Amino acid sequence: MVDRTLDASGLRCPMPLLKTKLELNSMAPGEELEVIATDSGSARDIPAFLELSDHKLMSSSEAAGQYRFVIKCGG
Repeated sequence: MVDRTLDASGLRCPMPLLKTKLELNSMAPGEELEVIATDSGSARDIPAFLELSDHKLMSSSEAAGQYRFVIKCGG
């Protein structure tokens, strides 16, 4: 079960990534954030950002043009 959900549906790149960063900054280490986005750039941008951060991508999926990511907030 995730601690927070960020619905970035309808937002264009780079807004889903920027909102994801802001949300993670306000979370405690170990909490999980679910991000929902419809911009196809999110499928590339969010995992690329997480590779360079302390946060961990727990899962990602795509269905019917909707991208979902579950991210564990790092320390």
